[in-house]
Amino acid sequence: MLNSRILPLRRGTLAFGILASLALVHPAQSQSSQIPLSDLSSFKNPGKSWQVAGGVSADLQEDNKLLPSNGNGILVNLPGKKVKGEDLFTTFEHGDMDLELDYMMAKGSNSGIYLQGRYELQLFDGWGFTDVSSSGNGAVYERWDDSRPEGQKGFQGYAPRQNAGRAPGLWQHLKIAFQAPRFDASGKKIQNARLLRVELNGVTIHEDLELFGPTGGAISNDEKATGPLRIQGDHGAVAFRNIKVNHFSKPRPELKNITYKIYKGKYQQEPAYGSLPPEAAGPQGQSAILTSNLGIKDNQFLVQYSGTFVAKEPGEYTFNLSTPAGAGRLRINKQEVVPLKYWDGTGTVKLPAGEFPFELLYSKYNDWGQPALALQVAGPGVRQFLISEVNLTEEADPILVDVKERPVLRSFIDLPGNHRVTHAVSVGSPTQLHYTYDLDNGTIVQLWRGAFLDATPMWHERGDGSSKAIGSVQYFGKPTTTLARLASDQAAWTTDTTGTAYRGKGYRLDQNSEPTFQYQIYGATVQDAIRIIENGKGLRRELSIQNPTGGLYARLVEGAKIEDAGKGMYLVDDRAYYVRLDDTAGAKPVIRTVGGRQELVVPVQGKLAYSILF
Repeated sequence: MLNSRILPLRRGTLAFGILASLALVHPAQSQSSQIPLSDLSSFKNPGKSWQVAGGVSADLQEDNKLLPSNGNGILVNLPGKKVKGEDLFTTFEHGDMDLELDYMMAKGSNSGIYLQGRYELQLFDGWGFTDVSSSGNGAVYERWDDSRPEGQKGFQGYAPRQNAGRAPGLWQHLKIAFQAPRFDASGKKIQNARLLRVELNGVTIHEDLELFGPTGGAISNDEKATGPLRIQGDHGAVAFRNIKVNHFSKPRPELKNITYKIYKGKYQQEPAYGSLPPEAAGPQGQSAILTSNLGIKDNQFLVQYSGTFVAKEPGEYTFNLSTPAGAGRLRINKQEVVPLKYWDGTGTVKLPAGEFPFELLYSKYNDWGQPALALQVAGPGVRQFLISEVNLTEEADPILVDVKERPVLRSFIDLPGNHRVTHAVSVGSPTQLHYTYDLDNGTIVQLWRGAFLDATPMWHERGDGSSKAIGSVQYFGKPTTTLARLASDQAAWTTDTTGTAYRGKGYRLDQNSEPTFQYQIYGATVQDAIRIIENGKGLRRELSIQNPTGGLYARLVEGAKIEDAGKGMYLVDDRAYYVRLDDTAGAKPVIRTVGGRQELVVPVQGKLAYSILF
C-alpha cells in the first residue's frame, strides 16, 4: 500500500538542484573515532605549550589569554614569552577525511588547522570584524611564492562566504569534509585536493573548493596521498575539544545490471505487476542509469528499477532516497531498507561483501512538480555519495534581503520545535549582526551573524509569508514575555500573555533606522530599545518602564546551563554566548533552576539594561 502523508507544499516548490558527494551526514560508524584527550598521547612529541584541561575560559579584555582548569577532555595551547609555541601533529595520517571539532579563541589570537599538514584553514579571533578576508576566521590561507613580484607573492587564498565566527571565550563548531589529492601509479598528481564542504557554527563557508597546492607554512610543498593532521601552535592561545575524525579509504559500492519498467498513471498502491503490462521497459543487453530522466511525458507514473547492488566491503550501508512529488521504496537482498515514504526516506542495512538483488520504486502520483529521483549511499569507509544520476532541476534564484536597502522586515519566522512567530520583526545591521523581535511577547527570539534574510519562502510565487536568517544563529527558546509579575524570585514564569494585559504598541525608528519597541503589560508602559554594539560585537537592550507594578521581574535568558563569570558577566549554554548586566538599578540577579533548565531573572523597577555578546 502506498500509504503516505502528503506534506503541504505549494505548487512549484523545488526539491533540490545539483546533488553531489558533499554530504557530512551518515558517516561510516566503524571508521569514525574521537581523539582521546585524557592526555597528549594521540600527538607526536607535543611541545610544552600544549596541555589537557578540564575547563577553559578567556578574558575579553586581555590579548592571548586563556585560563585552563584542572581535568581533561580539552586540548589547550598556551604559548608565551617563557614557553615557545609549537605545532601539534597527530600520530595518524589521513587521506579523505571528515573532521569535526569545537574550538575556542583567546582575544586577539590566531591558529590554524593543516589538513595533511599542508592545507591550512585559518582559525582567528575575528570578533568585531565586519568584512571577510583570506586571513580571517575560517579562511583558506594563501599559497606563497617568493619568486613572484611584490604584492603577488601570496595567491589563491579564499575568504569564507560569511563571517560566522563568535566572540573569544565561546565555543565554535567546525566541520570539514576533505578530499585528498589523487595520484596515478607512477606517483604523478592527477587531481587536486578539495574542500568538499566546510561549516562554521552551522554556516557553510566553503563548498567544493579546489586546492591547487599547499598553502603557506605547509610542512612540505611535495603533496602526498596521506599526511598528518596538524594544529598551528606558535601564533596564539587556542583550545579544542570533541575532535572527531572519520576516514574514507574504502572502495565505493556499485549498481549494475539495472533495468526499469514504467507504468503510466497515478498509483497510490503498488500494482500487481504480473497483470499490468508496462508502458515502457529497458534496456536490453546493458545496464541502465538510475535516473528520473527516462523521457516520460506524463506527469504521473511509476518506475520500477531492478538490478544488482555490489557491496565491496562488509558492514552497514545507509541510504537516503528522494522522490519529489511522490513516494519511494528501496529493497536490497529482498529486505525493505527504505520503507515507503512520501518525498524523502532513509534506511540502513547490514551486508557482507558481495552482490545482492536491488529494487527501487518511484511513484510520482502528484501532477505538480518535476520528477527528480536521487539515491545517496554511505558505507564502511565510504563517504556519502550520489549513486544515482545527478539531477538538474529548475531551482528558483534565492531572494535575499539587502540590509542596506531594507534593514527592517516584517514576516513569519519559524523557530526550532515547529514554532512559528507570526508577528516577527527582523532588524538588520551593516555590522553583520541581526536579530528578530516577537511583537506578540515583547521579546528577542533569535540573534545571528552573517548575511541578513532569505525571503524566498515569502516572495517566490505564492509564498508562505516566512523568511529565514542567513548566518550563524543563536535561538532563545520558545517565545514568552520578557517581563512577568512574580510572588517571589522562585515563582514559575508565565508561559503566555494570558492575565498580563499585554498589548503591543508597535515600534518607532530612530535616525539610524533602529527601532524602539513599545508595549503595555500589567498596566505599565514599556519602551524596549535594542541597539547593535559597535562593530557588531553584540546587542544592548534597554527597558524603560513607566508605572511599574510591584513584583515585576525580567527574565534575561534561559538555557540548559548559566554560569556566573563575575563582574556582571554570565555564560549561557556551554559557552554559546555572554550576557552582561549593564544597569540593574541596584537589583540583584538570580540564577534559578526550573524544570531542569536555568533562568537568569532580575527584579525590575523603572529601568534595566543588559547586553548579549556573541
